Amino acid sequence: MKKYEKIHPRLPELTEQMNDGRLSRREFIRYAALLGVSVGCASDIAGLVNPKPAHAAAAVQRGGILKISVPVQKIIHVTQINSIGPSNVLRQVAEYLTLTDGNNITHPYLLENWQASKDLKTWTLNLRKGIKFNNGDEFTADDVVFTMGLWLNKDLGSSFLGMMGGYLDTRGIEKVNKYQVKLHLKLPEIAVPEHLFHYPGLMMNHRTFEGNFLKNPVGTGPYTIEVYKEGQFCKLKARKDYWQKGFDGQPLPYLDGMEFIDIGTETSPQIAALARADVDLIDLGDASGIDVYGALKNDPNIKIKPVSTAQLRTMRMRVDTKPYDDNRVRMALKLCQNREKILSLAYQGQGLPGKDIHCYEGHPDYCPIATPKYDPEKAKALLTEAGYANGLDISIAVATEWKDVVRFAEILKQDSAPAGFKLNINTMPVSQYWDQWTEVPLGVTDWQHRPLGTMVFNLAYIADEDGKPVPWNETRWVDEEFSTLLKQANGTLDVIERRKIMCKLEMIQQTRGSIGIPYSRNTWSVCRKKVHGVKPHPTNYMLFNEVWKEV
Repeated sequence: MKKYEKIHPRLPELTEQMNDGRLSRREFIRYAALLGVSVGCASDIAGLVNPKPAHAAAAVQRGGILKISVPVQKIIHVTQINSIGPSNVLRQVAEYLTLTDGNNITHPYLLENWQASKDLKTWTLNLRKGIKFNNGDEFTADDVVFTMGLWLNKDLGSSFLGMMGGYLDTRGIEKVNKYQVKLHLKLPEIAVPEHLFHYPGLMMNHRTFEGNFLKNPVGTGPYTIEVYKEGQFCKLKARKDYWQKGFDGQPLPYLDGMEFIDIGTETSPQIAALARADVDLIDLGDASGIDVYGALKNDPNIKIKPVSTAQLRTMRMRVDTKPYDDNRVRMALKLCQNREKILSLAYQGQGLPGKDIHCYEGHPDYCPIATPKYDPEKAKALLTEAGYANGLDISIAVATEWKDVVRFAEILKQDSAPAGFKLNINTMPVSQYWDQWTEVPLGVTDWQHRPLGTMVFNLAYIADEDGKPVPWNETRWVDEEFSTLLKQANGTLDVIERRKIMCKLEMIQQTRGSIGIPYSRNTWSVCRKKVHGVKPHPTNYMLFNEVWKEV
């Protein structure tokens, strides 16, 4: 065991948990990777064989343009990106320090490696050397310090303030030398490497970035932006000097370029475009894929690869507005969710019933908890107790393009009537919803997958150091006991102890929280069969450096 202590002093603890059956081999690899252990070394310890590359160099073709259907959205500031679509476009041009793959295992990316101290409060980030931005500047520690400063700048209001602000401020970011940065945390945190892959976390060039990336799109990624026309299209051109090599030993990418084409947010035109080969792929990052799945699952020219996720349709209630400041009203509305019915009718059963907690059964730190039952009689009694014996008129905001959400609202309207709710459905374009998603008193928000249950808790259900709800706390719900327990969970490596804390967190959110969650949903990667190397990702991230197409 001593040889493992040299890798990280807490690795023996993880190894013991795996050997005792408290941690699966896959979970062991995942947690060991967060401590800075290479996946290869962790796999050796776990007794698992590393997978071989999916295709050989001889099979790969170079050239061609990959055409993708995706809304080409307005981008104000990179650190303020709040949806997957814009990040999928920009991640081809700029990159992250780490990468969390489709198996929820986090790897170094622009980093060579990282090391965590035994108490998880000091993290040493070692950068890869020789990486160039597309303008020729070298990527160095100055860029990391600069970019992290943007994340934690309160004036910018990045979601990083919720995710990282509780344990890190700019005073804790130390440039050690040209290729090394140390993070000195205020509190222990196990998920730092995963947080570095949060989708607004693209590394900026400190010499050139002035707030609007599109005016000067300098990044370390494999492509450069040729044209970006909001609401129309974006054209990317492959670099010839990108730092990663392909299977043939030549610089990636394999493609000559990529085109992101805005066909709109309705799925029918996108399905038709893919079937006609007008596009090669549909980006489902910010869209419901159920229509696409249903329409194309039997098309012989299309590849559909599924993945289960923690993508959640979250019925969120602002606790600083009436009537949702009363937990009895919130609980009454949550009890009107007939979850099996909603999942079956709204999403063709392609997911798991939700439990009014913002995590799901696939998270390694998930604590098993009972699924609330549909109970309109109890809901009616709660409404009466709250002073609404004659019922309550409410409105729910939903995005038209999220058809499963609209169907969810329709079912909820029907099933909440016996409890005394008169539910009005306020539909709007998805772009309009995102413009006001933190402001509507009652709405349904699409939350993306995160690999740990605690990650969204930090993003959306706590306050900052000044006591104000963090930027993505759309419900304004802050619970002192919940916040205290969450800090403990963030720094707990022992999986048994972490799950014990999660049990308490989940129960608090389920019984006095601000959200109702009817289901978590599966998602899919959808492309034409001539496109290769597309791997399904639970967050629908486009990790396309090695994608190629038959030309």
